[in-house]
Amino acid sequence: MSEHQPRPAGVNLVTLRRLRILPAALLTAMALTACTAESVEADDPKPTTPASGTTAPSGAPGGAPEEGGLTLADAIKTIPVAEEKRTGYERDSFKHWVDEDSDGCPTRQEVLIAEAVTAPEQGARCTLSGGSWLSYYDEVEVTDAKKLDIDHMVPLAEAWDSGAYDWTPERREAYANDLDAERSLVAVTAKTNRSKADKDPAQWMPPADSATCTYLVDWTATKLRWKLAADQAEQAALLELAEPCTDSTVEYEPAA
Repeated sequence: MSEHQPRPAGVNLVTLRRLRILPAALLTAMALTACTAESVEADDPKPTTPASGTTAPSGAPGGAPEEGGLTLADAIKTIPVAEEKRTGYERDSFKHWVDEDSDGCPTRQEVLIAEAVTAPEQGARCTLSGGSWLSYYDEVEVTDAKKLDIDHMVPLAEAWDSGAYDWTPERREAYANDLDAERSLVAVTAKTNRSKADKDPAQWMPPADSATCTYLVDWTATKLRWKLAADQAEQAALLELAEPCTDSTVEYEPAA
């Protein structure tokens, strides 16, 4: 299971590695320069420009593109466009909140534990007490796990409409309990999750302005990860909403 973390601005791991390597490289270059009286030739390698100390996370406003990432606009255009098919949908078609690793904690608890800002205490049968969470949809701090919902970034009904109608029950179960991607499932206030229901971004967006770019990245990455389609209205809305998110990038790993 990959860790789920809230999306506050942090230090990029690639940047940290570069900062740790760079001083040694500069010292080596200085030593080589001191050992020779010859001038630097024009075809010598150019010195590496130091990386900045910190960056916003990929996907957040101001986030720097990382290796392998697509710009948000390009990622949106990569989602195949197709008409939605709701016929035959039932929520029970997606078996969810299973205990996949048999550790006593079903998917809901796994997400709550992983996304906690302050870790809760775990009791019998993975009951949680204490702890705190930040719902990024509305910037609300929550200190009672019972007041949180675990949102499927792309709702189950929307996933069905967008291609999951043609999946096996096993793949639908894997989708509904996807702990291998950082943002397929997120802990948010029950109020925002129920307001969202099964709407796509053409119909609903998080109320906090700070959530816009992150939400669009999360939505797009989930659609691409699971090879889900978007209808024309959804794609148009995504592209329009993404216009201010010029520095946001999308990285995803296709689901098995």
